[in-house]
Amino acid sequence: MVTVFESIMLVCFGLSWPISVYKSITSRSTKGKSVVFTIAIMLGYVSGIIGKIIGGNVNYVLALYILNLAFVSVDFALYFINKKREKAAECPAQETHAGKLVKEA
Repeated sequence: MVTVFESIMLVCFGLSWPISVYKSITSRSTKGKSVVFTIAIMLGYVSGIIGKIIGGNVNYVLALYILNLAFVSVDFALYFINKKREKAAECPAQETHAGKLVKEA
């Protein structure tokens, strides 16, 4: 019975991550994202995975931990991709001249 409730918890938490990944892809923005929060979530899932393995309680719930960790990891990577895009958009306009980048004055 404990496994059923643990599964329900992981499914409920896990539903938000594909939505977050979708929003990160479509918005191309880091607005509303927190690296510290994401790392804390990832650490929690990694701890759950390690706990399952060390405890010898490897079952289908482990797959839910791994799936959730995968989605959070994708969202984490998208944060840095979007952050790079935002920084590039903040830079002054650049033009290419003879294959070299030239900043406008």
